[in-house]
Amino acid sequence: MSQRNFMPGARAWNVILVLGGFALGWAIYMRYALVEQSAVGLACLGVETGTCTVRAAVIQLFGYSAFGILALATSAIQLIRPSVPMFTIAAMATGAGLVMYNNNLSGVAAGLLLISFARPWRGARG
Repeated sequence: MSQRNFMPGARAWNVILVLGGFALGWAIYMRYALVEQSAVGLACLGVETGTCTVRAAVIQLFGYSAFGILALATSAIQLIRPSVPMFTIAAMATGAGLVMYNNNLSGVAAGLLLISFARPWRGARG
């Protein structure tokens, strides 16, 4: 009995695309509206608002390559044991990492996600 390769169904792809688009949109908003704007940085110098706290947290996270490390770790887990939820989390982390200055690790994670399509999948139907 041969097993099919990893390939989510149509319903799963819809969820993956929506959540991936959300993660990509969040990362684009964070980078271009909050992190790169010098006016926001100057406004956050002496003020403690929710926006400034989130901005500082995101800057701290990409300083430690957290987005790229998360993308690489989840993609490696996806490669070892393919599943739709892990693929979704890995795709979201990879998209956010590619936008948020963690290109090296997120690029490797994207490659691992592509390779995971060639893995046998125990959850396959049919």
